[in-house]
Amino acid sequence: MTQTAVDELGERVPGRWWTVRLDAVGRGSAAVRVTCSRPACAEQRLPSAAAGRAAAVAHLKAHLRAVPGPRAEAYCACRAEGCRTHPPDTGRPARAEPWRCGGPVVLAVVTDREGRRWQAMECCSRCAAATPGAKTVGTSPPSGPQATVRPAPATARTGTGVGVPQFSDHQASAGTRAPAPRSVPARRRPRQARIAQRVIPHDLRPVALRDELTELGDLFRAYQRREQPDLALLADLQERKARAFTTWADVTCDGALRWEARRAEQAAAAIRLQHQQRTGGITDGDGPAVARLLTVPTQWEHARSVLAHVADHAPLPGPEARLLVLMLTLRTAHTGTGNLVGQDVNGLGLTDPQDLVEQLTGCGWLSLPGTVGDLLASRPENPTPITVPSLVPPEDGTGPFTFGRKTRPKLSGWAQRVVSDKKLRKAKAAAGTRLLALTLATRTDASGHLGPGGRGIPLDALTARVPVDSGELRDLIDRLTAADWLTDTTLTDTHLTGRLTERVLPLTCPLV
Repeated sequence: MTQTAVDELGERVPGRWWTVRLDAVGRGSAAVRVTCSRPACAEQRLPSAAAGRAAAVAHLKAHLRAVPGPRAEAYCACRAEGCRTHPPDTGRPARAEPWRCGGPVVLAVVTDREGRRWQAMECCSRCAAATPGAKTVGTSPPSGPQATVRPAPATARTGTGVGVPQFSDHQASAGTRAPAPRSVPARRRPRQARIAQRVIPHDLRPVALRDELTELGDLFRAYQRREQPDLALLADLQERKARAFTTWADVTCDGALRWEARRAEQAAAAIRLQHQQRTGGITDGDGPAVARLLTVPTQWEHARSVLAHVADHAPLPGPEARLLVLMLTLRTAHTGTGNLVGQDVNGLGLTDPQDLVEQLTGCGWLSLPGTVGDLLASRPENPTPITVPSLVPPEDGTGPFTFGRKTRPKLSGWAQRVVSDKKLRKAKAAAGTRLLALTLATRTDASGHLGPGGRGIPLDALTARVPVDSGELRDLIDRLTAADWLTDTTLTDTHLTGRLTERVLPLTCPLV
């Protein structure tokens, strides 16, 4: 019997073991290299850690698919690596208590926390269960019915015989009783689903909510592994998270979840706006993005601030004076000085441009180096320098506007595009019509509807920007409608509703 047991132990083979590593190539470089302990595997070099991690995992999976499953006759490969389940080999005779190592042979994968080393090994199921981070990917078939039968007491007393299980870490000596291996791997806890550092309860109901939260958690983790950001995708994920957390809060009556849902809503709105700023357009429902002349909300706010400043500080009454002061303010907003040519004034639809400019110089608001006639006759190759003393920054450098020298020409160019619109020029629109077009372009939502949320513009706010009475305002609205600027307009005693046509949406500065 003893000779038979020795022969059976000699038939066992060492467990397989190999390692896939991810290491940096060198300092100052993001490149990484992937190496495998198998001699036939060549080193791989990848441009980034994310690409290297994906290649390492793919390489390990290829090995696992190529090799046969775990062998029942193999003994633990982990013993040589100081496995905690194997007692130290002191050379002394084995004690009577049973070894902790045992169970069927499995193929396990061990990953370190940093995600830079992957080890695959053949070992017993108890060693795999006791190894932190180990995942079992295959189990050997039972070696025979004798593996699960408890040995008879007589056999245990007389020696180790055929049918008695052998263990991978130690050869049992005569008189030592070893327990039968477990026929199935140790029970493992199911993976805990998480989202936003929160554990999703496995008994959460309804099941559709639990599945949605689990899927969102996986999608957010997948997004973090992306090499390039996708703000539109991230905004969609945040919106889904807000809806799911709101439902979760309703189910559990947890105020913290509701607060998290509000945070997700705010994050989605901020990310969506950031995406719109980067792409230079805002989508209108399912339609295409609008490529606006002024691309970012800060520029839209600066345009509104100039119109508000001119409405409060215009030196002369009337829409013609207001329009000319607005255009001159945009030319000189940064330093109080700028260049002007005759066409800039003559193209505004003013009744008497020379008289109006003389009134501005006469009251001291505008300063010219020559005569008004010289200004109106100047051409682009010889512009006239102008100065607006009230806009010259004081010694502390603070002025009425907060935008810089790069933003000023963008605002001026935007206003010039509006007042010189092709259909306004063709209709020979008056200064009041052009001033109303500028004002309405800054008082719409993203889709062109007038007022915040498309609720219309109060008449008192509108006449503060365009100084005309209600009868003149109705006439200006009709002229803009005929020039394909406005449509679906309704003028009541308190509000003007309607929307700008799709043709002029690129000139708008939406309210955000």
